[in-house]
Amino acid sequence: MKSALSNRSIAALKPLALASSLTVLTSTAIAQTDTEQTLAPVTVSASRFESTEASIGATVITAEQIREAGVGNVNEAIRKIGGVYGRQNLNGTSDYQLDLRGFGGFSDQNMVVMVDGVRLSENEQATALMSSIPIESVERIEIVRGGSSVLYGEGATGGTIQIITKRGADKGTHGAIFAEVGNRNSNELRASLSKGWDGFSVNANVSSLHTDNYRDNNALKQENFSGGMQWKSDTGRVGIRIDAARQDSRLAGALTYDEYLRNPWQTFTPDDFASIDSNRYTIFGERRLGNWELASDLSYRDKEGSSFFSPGPSSAVQGHTAQFSPRVRNVYQIGDVRNEFVTGFDFLRSVRDTNSAFSNISASQDSAAVYARNEVHIGKTRVAFGARHEQFDQTARGSATYDQTFSLNAWDIQGSYQFTPMVEVFTKIGRSYRVANVDDNAFTQNNTPLKPQKSNDFELGTSLGDQNKKLTLRAFRHNLKNEIVLDPTIFANINLDGTRRQGVEAEVTTSLSRTFSLSAVVQHVSAKFTDGLNSGKEVTLVPQNTATVRLTWLPNDGQTADIGVQWIDSQRYANDFSNACSSKIPAFTTLDGRYAIRVGTWEFAITGSNLTDKRYFSQAFGDCRNSASIYTDPGRSVKFSVRKDF
Repeated sequence: MKSALSNRSIAALKPLALASSLTVLTSTAIAQTDTEQTLAPVTVSASRFESTEASIGATVITAEQIREAGVGNVNEAIRKIGGVYGRQNLNGTSDYQLDLRGFGGFSDQNMVVMVDGVRLSENEQATALMSSIPIESVERIEIVRGGSSVLYGEGATGGTIQIITKRGADKGTHGAIFAEVGNRNSNELRASLSKGWDGFSVNANVSSLHTDNYRDNNALKQENFSGGMQWKSDTGRVGIRIDAARQDSRLAGALTYDEYLRNPWQTFTPDDFASIDSNRYTIFGERRLGNWELASDLSYRDKEGSSFFSPGPSSAVQGHTAQFSPRVRNVYQIGDVRNEFVTGFDFLRSVRDTNSAFSNISASQDSAAVYARNEVHIGKTRVAFGARHEQFDQTARGSATYDQTFSLNAWDIQGSYQFTPMVEVFTKIGRSYRVANVDDNAFTQNNTPLKPQKSNDFELGTSLGDQNKKLTLRAFRHNLKNEIVLDPTIFANINLDGTRRQGVEAEVTTSLSRTFSLSAVVQHVSAKFTDGLNSGKEVTLVPQNTATVRLTWLPNDGQTADIGVQWIDSQRYANDFSNACSSKIPAFTTLDGRYAIRVGTWEFAITGSNLTDKRYFSQAFGDCRNSASIYTDPGRSVKFSVRKDF
């Protein structure tokens, strides 16, 4: 039997969602405009509202850092500047599979990616399309490691990545044109334009990327559009945004270890290909009323995907997702005591039809959640606590058939204390969860839906220093039950016996001189089975150690340069649950760099990645080295670019 929050109930909420959004929009629109108002830089993931204060223990990447590093997309910024490990996806696109806290082959399903508070992560086994977000539109990126299900729901055990775009345009017309060419017939064009006047602003971003990529039959064609309009006053804002992505990629396929050694760029699947078309429409609004603030986001995404594997089979996927997130915040201050209370609802409906030789299934998932969070500042002390209750309704018909309703709870308590302006300690404890999506449940033993994954999370950390020199240390542990993974030995998704992630992380930023600065992110993680047949064994596809170091040169004469090194430790092959393989995926080190010079409003740059042309791989799914399971990572890439700002 369906729950009270069934498909029919969710559908009934749609008029309410639209009405609530329009209420916020109308209330904002009648507010008096303050055309001279200047808003401070903001983050939104701390409480899902604008704030000048980041989440406890967060890593923040600014637009200035992105520009100085010359990165071309959001995923690259998170890897190079944020130090997050990412493995090349199987399509050879720029959307690497990012891994927070060592979740291996399902790492992208154990973190949540948000754009201005709207969930970008998919309800399927697919990496979030961060490449669809124009890098020129990004104001900042906030990375929160560790359980975050209270505010962001399922899949947030590893953490969250919050992408905050620029909030409207200054008066006048502004824009940029970017062109880049490189080896392997790579060429990219990007253009952005914005105009602002009397509190109203419009913007548009377009991009086109073509490359033959690093392997035979691995060409990629990608085209994106993002645009919107916004009206802003001193009491709120209202706007609409449209994002569209078109992606066609050739699929080079897997190699055996011997084939990889002989020629890592070859392919044995010269006819395989895939495509993705995605459109997202978002309406958002905020309204401030004294100490209260109302906000809502209403988003709809449709997506079509297809693939062909010679001599067969082919597959086609169609789906859409609707999200509605109304919320309210109250902030009051008495003396040195500041209290912030946030509560809200998240409604989501996802429908997908899959037609392939592996799976013919029509599936849907409805969810409805209520959450509340309170944060108190008393002098140098900051304490936050919150809880979430979420109900799920999953149905499927076809090669997998199920109809189930269940609910899950999350909670957390966070705190920090600033002993001196240079010394702060912080801690977090809580519970997070992940729900099996339509792809997870499409490939199970006996077509039985998987149990929800639950995690008990703990973190203790400290920050030492100031903006010029800062060291952040974190120790963490995640004890998981029913972790959802693919078991390649039986080609089925399963619930694991107990598992644990624990380790330490260190982030360092320091000014070496007036012109040189250094940053580093180092992580050690132990990922092991704690129960069952493989108790004590290492979890697969998890490097025990990772390190990213960057040196930046900014002489303030129009020149900029930076160089980065990333080292990734060895890791177990994907199906080596018993740790019986004598070999591992080898450790590797890559080097990248960039030099740029500005002449007026022009910038000319040369950028290189994997400059030593290191041969390596980070995806391998077969039985050690004995089957076709290796997907080669990219070789050396050198690109020349020119940019014009106006």
